[in-house]
Amino acid sequence: MACSVFRGPRFISSILRSSRTISGAEITPKIPAIITTTTLQQPLRHSSFRSSPLVRDLQEYPEVEIVRNPPEWKYVERLLRPQTVPIPPKKVETLPSGWKPQRTYDPKSDKYFVRRTKNHMVPVYLMKTYRGMRQVTLIRYVLGDIWALEKDLRKVVEASQDGKVCASRVNEMSGQITFHGDYVDVVKKYLEEQGF
Repeated sequence: MACSVFRGPRFISSILRSSRTISGAEITPKIPAIITTTTLQQPLRHSSFRSSPLVRDLQEYPEVEIVRNPPEWKYVERLLRPQTVPIPPKKVETLPSGWKPQRTYDPKSDKYFVRRTKNHMVPVYLMKTYRGMRQVTLIRYVLGDIWALEKDLRKVVEASQDGKVCASRVNEMSGQITFHGDYVDVVKKYLEEQGF
């Protein structure tokens, strides 16, 4: 008797009871591969409120001492994930991964500035819509003269496309620039060269 679905302990016991003998030799039916010996010994218990054990008397539980700031806690903190992204070092030129720290923003000398994300990454994204047929490069967190940055980026993007005109859109309210096409690598390289 072959079965592909586990139907519970009653089903298994009915399979085990249906063993037959042929010419004195006992034959047991084949049990599906999913059913292990532990499943046969212990019925499957689903997690629910009713299957949870009841709370016993509090005197039966061991005593617990609450310690504030134990000396061993510093070793535990090293293993825990930090709650915020750590501030990167300012004096490092380039890390082994290729990441560079952002230069500081000076509104008097800089026409425009692109600030980093909370994870200290360059905010250039590729947005895909219509099942990947429409690709748009998005630059966020632009401060200052957004039109001057769009003009400079347009020159870089068109130079990478051998002078082919590229459509772009500027949103001053949200500080975003979009280019029609996949120019993420070109734009990121330009912004990192400028120190953003």
